[in-house]
Parts: sequence; structure tokens; C-alpha cells
Amino acid sequence: MPNRPYIVGNWKMNGTRAMLAEARAIDRGAARYPSVRVGVAPPFTLVSAMAEALQTASVGAQDCHAEASGAFTGNVSAPMLGDAGASFVIVGHSERRAMHGETDSMVRAKAEAALAAGLEVIVCVGETEAERDAGQAEAVVTGQVAASLPQGEGIVPRVTVAYEPVWAIGTGRVPSVDDVGAMHRAIRAQLLESYGDEGAIVRILYGGSVNAGNAANLLAADEVGGALVGGASLTADAFLPIVLAAASPDAE
Repeated sequence: MPNRPYIVGNWKMNGTRAMLAEARAIDRGAARYPSVRVGVAPPFTLVSAMAEALQTASVGAQDCHAEASGAFTGNVSAPMLGDAGASFVIVGHSERRAMHGETDSMVRAKAEAALAAGLEVIVCVGETEAERDAGQAEAVVTGQVAASLPQGEGIVPRVTVAYEPVWAIGTGRVPSVDDVGAMHRAIRAQLLESYGDEGAIVRILYGGSVNAGNAANLLAADEVGGALVGGASLTADAFLPIVLAAASPDAE
């Protein structure tokens, strides 16, 4: 497994300053598991405050604009996020793709903008239930990987891919460990095709209804290098058991 496991919490449109206490509790817990890299992506309004509050976990954002500045009312650029203290950006989440019409080329542009600003990126991919039922899941996902991956010299160490089957996000439904492993192997093959030998170092996270009860099994699947966690990342009590599941056996 390249690098240490990476567990990232995506708070989505949740959180006010009152929840910084939970973020600090997550941070204290993360410090107990140095074998795991932990990140939290709060809403834009909390990036700066959380970056100041946390010492161990990295702080990221849930999206960015592809341009560095300009007349784009309501949008936030990657340089602005870096200035606020973010170290990574999630791009291409299925909710952005579905609700905001983001295409693979738009996702790639955002990823490249984030990298140009000195940030790391987590590029999300995943199939719908209809696509899986039609037997198209691997073709859809590997196609998204190929078209969404950023390109550029020296960028690969700052790229992570997150596989999130759309039908599993927030539903409580989870694919089998065998299915997760099969998809992650397909993604790895595409990474090697896109990036050459460097594709072997890209982490591939699993996301979609990850919780304390299923994390250990999912993290043990082939080519799974961590997890992108939604609702279970909003409290330390729910999130830290997932971090523990990713920790090496001698972590405590």
C-alpha cells in the first residue's frame, strides 16, 4: 500500500463555529494515530478557523473554482483557499457532478487549478445505481478517472482518487468488499495507464456510507488506501473509530 492510510472527513453543508469543538476533538484523536493521515473538509466558512484550530489533521475544502480570480460571484478560488489555510481540495464529488452539472473536463480544470495553487487534490469518481445494474460500472468509473485526472509535471504525489458509488452515498447501502476491491483494482490499472509507473503511488480512497462498523472490512479491500467519510465525520465519537480501523495494529 503506497503511503500511510488517509482518512478524510467531508462535512458537506454542515457546521458552524460551534462545531469547532468537535474538530478539535477529532484533531486530538488523530494525534494518537500517527500511522494514519487524517483530513477534514468543512464548509468554506470554517476553513480558516479550523486551519488555525487543528494541529495534526489537515484542513481542506469541498470545491474550488477553476479560475484563480475574476467575476465569478459566489465562487471561491484555489489561491483563496490556500490563503485561508487549506492544504487540499475535494473536486468532482458526485453531488457537485449531479447538482451542478460538473463534467469530467470541469473537474480536471478545477484539480489543475488547485495543484497550481500549491494544494493537494482528491478527485472523486463513481457510478450510479442504473449504471451498475447495466453492467457499466467499471467502464463509467475508469472513464471518469481518465478524463478527470489532472495533468502536469511533478503533480502525481499530490493527487488522490476517491471512489464513491453514487448509490451508496448517505444511503447506508455499501457494496461488497469484493466489489470494492474489483473497482479499486480497475482504478489502479487506469492510474498506471494515465500516469505510468507513478500511478502506483496514488492513494485510492473508498467513500459511501463508511462507518465504524464497516470501516475495517472496507479498508482491508484490495487497493483501498483510506476512506472519504461523510456523515460519520461530523463527530469525534463517530469518526475516530474509522481512523482507528485504519491504524497499524501497534498504534496504541
